[in-house]
Amino acid sequence: MKKYILAGFTLISILSSAQESPFKFQELVNNSALPIISQGRTGTCWSFSTTSFLESEVKRLTGKDVDLSEMYNVRYTYPVKAYNYVYRQGKAQFSEGGLSHDVLNSVRLNGLAPIEAYSGLNNGDIKYDHQLLVKELKTDLDSIVKNPKQYLTKDWKANFNKKLDNKLGVPPTQFTYEGKQYTPQEFAKALKINPDDYVTITSFEQAPYYSQFILQVPDNFSNGNYYNLPLDEYMKTLDDALYKGYTAAFDTDVSEKTFSSKYGMAIWPAEGKESDYFVQIVPEKWVSADERQAAFENYSTEDDHLMHITGILKDQLGNQYYDVKNSWGTDNLGNNGHIFMSKPYFRMKSIAFTVHKDALSKDLKKKLGIK
Repeated sequence: MKKYILAGFTLISILSSAQESPFKFQELVNNSALPIISQGRTGTCWSFSTTSFLESEVKRLTGKDVDLSEMYNVRYTYPVKAYNYVYRQGKAQFSEGGLSHDVLNSVRLNGLAPIEAYSGLNNGDIKYDHQLLVKELKTDLDSIVKNPKQYLTKDWKANFNKKLDNKLGVPPTQFTYEGKQYTPQEFAKALKINPDDYVTITSFEQAPYYSQFILQVPDNFSNGNYYNLPLDEYMKTLDDALYKGYTAAFDTDVSEKTFSSKYGMAIWPAEGKESDYFVQIVPEKWVSADERQAAFENYSTEDDHLMHITGILKDQLGNQYYDVKNSWGTDNLGNNGHIFMSKPYFRMKSIAFTVHKDALSKDLKKKLGIK
């Protein structure tokens, strides 16, 4: 659903723990999304963000609010990462991390499930915590890599999946939703989610613009392809999509001191003291493509978190921000767990975003070879 809120109609203030913030925000675009769900003590932001994105897509395509299981496709992605790690003799990444296309790859094979059919919580667990699980799985995989002749003659894959099922639960092959029975593949089709309809857009200088390339970040274990755009066009494509009623899942760096979940904001100051950040409006720097590239190449920009962009706001001086749905819960966090991310911050620190291909203009589709 697309909802526009005209300037002057709605004002939003964010609160610090002690006093009212001086920032006054007006919503310019507010597209539909379900409430924030915490990823708990897991590194599965890639699934929480992309699942939230798909929930918004379901709303846009069908008009229905459907709470999808974040852990359903996490459960199916862990084995893919494990096989990749073993087959590459340990010279690959095995961790909790991933990217949006990993969810879409899993949907293509395994479909979708509603949260009531698969919560991903088992054995009385009430919160998500994969720290010990992933540590144990990684130890097992390293043993296989070190002693392949011993382990590869055994059914290590079955043992790996058994541990996942014990922790997350056995994924359903059928379930009933609103009185009708589905397989997960039938459910995805009924919700009009076709993984092939989604594209990921980035802007870096190591590949030609308007080409596809495999972005070189650690979590891209599955070698996902990205469409590369000039930086200004990258930004405009996202804005156009949001104004058309689409949302986007995106990958970004959140390690900067200018990213604050406490205040619910992310900014890219041009100057000023750290003590001024988030307590007053400070001038921000409009980043060049070369500056963005340098930050990527010296590792000060890394792919360490994924979230879901649902709208655009502006402050009382006219500076614009993206309304970003995070997955760190809402307790004691600014802006009820959302992040108001300034466009300069996004321009500098974002890695890429995923949208429905129909959010792109006809001219851009033609340039990129997207049908």
